[in-house]
Amino acid sequence: MITDVPGVLVGQYQRLGDGWATGTTVVLTPEGAVAGVDQRGGAPGTRETDVLEPSRLVQEIHGVCLTGGSAYGLAAADGVMRWLAERNHGVSVGELPHEVVPVVPSAVLFDLKLSDWGNRPDASFGYAACEAASDGPVEQGCVGAGTGARCGSLKGGIGTASMVVDGLTVGAIAAVNAMGEAVNPDGLPWALDHEIDGEFGVSPPGAPSVELRPKRSALNTTIGVVAVDAVLSKAECQRIAAVAHDGLARAIRPAHAMYDGDTIFALATGRQELTGVRGMALDRVCEAGAQVFARAIVHGILAATTVAGVPAYRDAWPEALGGK
Repeated sequence: MITDVPGVLVGQYQRLGDGWATGTTVVLTPEGAVAGVDQRGGAPGTRETDVLEPSRLVQEIHGVCLTGGSAYGLAAADGVMRWLAERNHGVSVGELPHEVVPVVPSAVLFDLKLSDWGNRPDASFGYAACEAASDGPVEQGCVGAGTGARCGSLKGGIGTASMVVDGLTVGAIAAVNAMGEAVNPDGLPWALDHEIDGEFGVSPPGAPSVELRPKRSALNTTIGVVAVDAVLSKAECQRIAAVAHDGLARAIRPAHAMYDGDTIFALATGRQELTGVRGMALDRVCEAGAQVFARAIVHGILAATTVAGVPAYRDAWPEALGGK
């Protein structure tokens, strides 16, 4: 999971039922992390991404807010900022400990159709997600920003994965809400070949047990974070975020459509130096980032449950997961 990366916390909050199907996921680095971002979809909804440009003044951020609610959901980041500020985490702008400005880049996905109109994340969602943050196991599926997500004809969700390369831990978390499909016509995940040690637990599924129809709404977006415990520059983080989109494209087809707002952040918590030839070492971390992001997408699909009539993979092909 992304919380395998030292220095990374994850918290989630959602409302599901009674006209609600939306939520917020926060990836916190209270002590600061160098960060980058790469945005590929044609319809992004973001906040505080310009600050991540390598030429900008601020060198570290304190968290990333991933949330439902389309552009309205950007308000959730206000709650994340308030939670961090109450604990004196942020860029110092004065002489006293509490005189800080937390830097919290954010991205949203479109899930408004699964809730009653007007039911969307606000600052309270971001604050509650922070209250739940820990470095422990991350719940996957229809939680946090994945609560109202869908992926093509199936229910989307939150997924996470990690791996070790050159002694560095690389982790990812993805809120899967794409126009494209994450499984092929035979019901197998496109990124099944990225599986490690049978983690997906998917067997050939046969025909779907429910009728699947292509997604009609063309308002989507897959968003997420890749993190590594390396000492990196902002430009190097930006490179990791860019290559992580390769993983998105391996797992979702088509990807980066005009009606998607696909956005990936990369964080470096600065615990270990790269070893060997720097460019080659960075390439290995970049490829690991692509792999864990693809795996996170698969986990998000497999862990999801049916919501508001949008069928989950586990209900469409129950035999593929052994009836789990």
